[in-house]
Amino acid sequence: MDTNLAAGGARLTGPRTVYTAEHEAFRETVRRFYDKHVVPHHRQWERDGIVPREVWRQAGEAGILCPMLAEEHGGAGADFGYSAIVIEEIARTNCTGPGFPLHSDIVVPYIEDLARPERKREWLPGMARGEIIGAIAMTEPGMGSDLKAMRTTAKREGDHYVINGSKTFISNGQLADLVIVCAKTDPAAGRKGISLICVPAGTPGFTKGRNLEKIGLHAQDTSELFFEDVRVPVENLLGEENKGFSYLIRNLPQERLVIAVRAAMGMEVMLEKTVQYAKERQAFGQPVIDFQHNRFKLADAKAQAAMYRVFADHCLALHLRGELTVELAATAKLLGAEMQNRLFDDFLQIHGGYGYMAEYEIGRAWADARVGRIYGGSSEIMREIIGRTL
Repeated sequence: MDTNLAAGGARLTGPRTVYTAEHEAFRETVRRFYDKHVVPHHRQWERDGIVPREVWRQAGEAGILCPMLAEEHGGAGADFGYSAIVIEEIARTNCTGPGFPLHSDIVVPYIEDLARPERKREWLPGMARGEIIGAIAMTEPGMGSDLKAMRTTAKREGDHYVINGSKTFISNGQLADLVIVCAKTDPAAGRKGISLICVPAGTPGFTKGRNLEKIGLHAQDTSELFFEDVRVPVENLLGEENKGFSYLIRNLPQERLVIAVRAAMGMEVMLEKTVQYAKERQAFGQPVIDFQHNRFKLADAKAQAAMYRVFADHCLALHLRGELTVELAATAKLLGAEMQNRLFDDFLQIHGGYGYMAEYEIGRAWADARVGRIYGGSSEIMREIIGRTL
């Protein structure tokens, strides 16, 4: 693989300015961890549909988890650039599990920002160590992206909430020790009646359904969750009651940037691998890359991936300054997901029949990338967000 790419994605555009020397030093730590503890085992984890808990604890020991978490809670107190490094290294290795970014960059920030001090002390150090794995439960059967249609309820009874309902497509769901549940505390108020409540695994009435079988992301456990008269203390509420929707909206730009960062590196990595394959594979007495059609396809892909790399780094730089808007995050997510799917399809085609074999990375990457147009808000929802600003 190109040494510039291996150094952090400079193959397309030249040196990147979004990262500092400290960021790149951290990249080496993450790279060593993935090459030692994840890559050699990932194909087996894909067959198993889940990763062992031990790798989470190893990541905690290596400082890979929750880099933005405050030092008092066990983190490094770093900026999002360190999280972006982890995401890029995941894309570099084409690994779909463990679900570190969801845990570190989506679940933990809710708890750090909104939980009561005693709950932060109880949960966050264990999350930084990989001993407590986090998930967030928004989606319900038949609901999709429409949070207003949420049916799970949390009724206040004295010093407890009683939760009833079900969730589906929950990443980290099988392994999760702590789940942020989105529930209606005021069912008549629509979006304005949603609250975020933490439910520890093992709470009576909280059960995990089957590990869902997906067409991609095979090493990422994804579950159904069920809540039947689940009683949790009111102290498990995040922030204020009925303010959950506003908290979700506030954090969605970072969630969508996570997807965009991975898409940018994923396109770069798979382009490099496809170029290498096209140079080595012979057809009709010549390398596949010598056919003008293939060479032009790859040239177009390089130009598009370079353009997206610049935009993704721009959005990352804005986020590091606290200036990333909802609209720009939606744009980054929309463009990254759509472009990645289109380019991966072209890359698979250039691989021919081998591209359809699971032993080749492009086939697995193609299947894994498809969900990018759905999770974190579908492409249609991204277009609605952008369209409202026209």
